[in-house]
Amino acid sequence: MVSNIKHIRHLYARASFGIRFEELKQAENLSVKEAVAGLFKASEDISPANIIAGNISYKNFLLANEGTKKMFLQEQRQQEKALNIDWVNKMSTSDAQLREKMTLFWHNHFACRTPNAWYAQQLNNIQRSNAIGNFKTLLMGVSKAPAMLQFLNNQQNQKNHPNENFARELMELFTIGRGNYTEQDVKESARAFTGWGFNKEGSFVARPALHDTGQKTFLGNTGNFGGEDIINILLTKKETARFICTKLYKYFVNEVPDALHINAMADVFYSNNYEIKPLLEFVFTADWFYADKNTGNLIKAPVEFIVGLNRQFYITYQNPDVVLQFERALGQVLFYPPNVAGWPGGKNWIDSSSLMYRIKIPSTVLNGGVIEFSGKVDPEDEAFIATTRNQKQAVTTKVQAEVDWDRFFKSIPKSASKTTIAQTILAPALTSSVTEIINKTNDTKALVIELVSTPEYQLC
Repeated sequence: MVSNIKHIRHLYARASFGIRFEELKQAENLSVKEAVAGLFKASEDISPANIIAGNISYKNFLLANEGTKKMFLQEQRQQEKALNIDWVNKMSTSDAQLREKMTLFWHNHFACRTPNAWYAQQLNNIQRSNAIGNFKTLLMGVSKAPAMLQFLNNQQNQKNHPNENFARELMELFTIGRGNYTEQDVKESARAFTGWGFNKEGSFVARPALHDTGQKTFLGNTGNFGGEDIINILLTKKETARFICTKLYKYFVNEVPDALHINAMADVFYSNNYEIKPLLEFVFTADWFYADKNTGNLIKAPVEFIVGLNRQFYITYQNPDVVLQFERALGQVLFYPPNVAGWPGGKNWIDSSSLMYRIKIPSTVLNGGVIEFSGKVDPEDEAFIATTRNQKQAVTTKVQAEVDWDRFFKSIPKSASKTTIAQTILAPALTSSVTEIINKTNDTKALVIELVSTPEYQLC
């Protein structure tokens, strides 16, 4: 049973945003398979109430296009901020943890930047709706989304003047990966996607007058191909399954790929026609997923770090904009990846500046304190931060967070030792420095604040 508890903590650290004490109490007598089934069951519902993020409508979008340029930019900024904050809230409070964790994965896999919050919301909901469904359905939906068509210039892709941007990234970043196609394949694929675009209502349109109807030869196949044909051909290649599984392995298991395990994942993914659920079930019930070398070894992405803290302590913010400042300071502003390849992750999350904030943020939030933000600013991030400060100017912000300490303390079993509390909050095995904190701290509140301020809290 002790082994099961350890495994379930690890499962929630990876397939969720960390485990709450109340969740551990509900799951502690379950087998790993039962716990995995529970995570999927909690993520089944994809009704509109659980899908729509940001509540940005086409009407809102049209309103943003009326009035002066200044008014337009202000409305656009507010919509972007609202979308970001809404998703953080959804991740922090939703029971559909696995769906949101996978939505975050696809958000980075299909990295996209658009100043149009309505398009961004559409794409986010496509990813959420299909997060644990079928990869082909997801890929087709993303490929036809206005946000992606705009970002990768396919709106300008037409016969006699093909634009290769989308066709290239589709292969390099979304499916088979580098080394598995030629430059000629890129050119032929681009021809197949000519005419794919969207109308002013934000709906996908295939424009026949702009489509190249000639014969195309792609990855050894010849025909009068359109965009859907190209996607279908890409999915016949097992390299696509292996490419996706490699990224999922690094996301859920270990930054260092294990070819044997990844090939086994690819077999499951490919033989199940790219259904995502059987693949994840295979990973989460594999013995190697729970091996010591794969436990407490991944650096939390900034959003995982923020959301995990919010969930564990039931945090709400009087001024939600502070969450955007956290994202910027830690290097991951939702909906604004650095480029089409997304955030590189792993050790790239940590530098001297971000580590300082990572250590400081938990205790500041839990104590309702003040934090100073300074340093470089991505000009694009300013759309989220609505400020006119000088780039090098420090900004002092009162966090104004409300922590539900009553609920947190009530969720801890009366029989729980300080060591058990530490093992629930921290993913890695307890180090001597953590043991020292446990031994010297008698007050539970002081103990948990110390624990979330340790380097170990940065790992999952």
